[in-house]
Amino acid sequence: MRIPTTLRRRPRRIPALPALVVALVVAVAVAAAGWYGDHRAGQRDRAVRQALATAPAAAKALFSYDYRTFDDSVANGRTFATGAFADEYTSTTSTLKQTATKQQAVVLAEVSATGVVTAGTDRVELLVYLNQYRRNVSTAGEKVDQNRVVLTMVPVDGEWKVVKATAI
Repeated sequence: MRIPTTLRRRPRRIPALPALVVALVVAVAVAAAGWYGDHRAGQRDRAVRQALATAPAAAKALFSYDYRTFDDSVANGRTFATGAFADEYTSTTSTLKQTATKQQAVVLAEVSATGVVTAGTDRVELLVYLNQYRRNVSTAGEKVDQNRVVLTMVPVDGEWKVVKATAI
């Protein structure tokens, strides 16, 4: 038995224009998401480069001092600190001054290597391998302390500053 053509179902067709519009919207959304991801990665890479460039000078300033120019050493270190860490640094170094002067202590910090722990566009954590060369009246010659410090850095007015320092 044959079904009359008037009763046959015809395949449903999707109108071409709406399908094209949907495909175009999806393509634009995918392209925008790709561009945004690439843009953010570029910003993150720039932040890492800037923080890595600042970290050796910051670590040297924060972890070095000379009893003869102690206040200048601390003032230099403070230029690399920000937020609550700057206050903590000031407090810690003020309690250290009397001992440093009494012991005629000289500590020179040198960064031997740095590495990225985590990175974002507005916060970078760096692992800093830091050697502190120290001498004082109680020590014969120079001693070396090998330290590892995680510096958390943030941008402040276009410069990267240390907001936290954690010895590990």
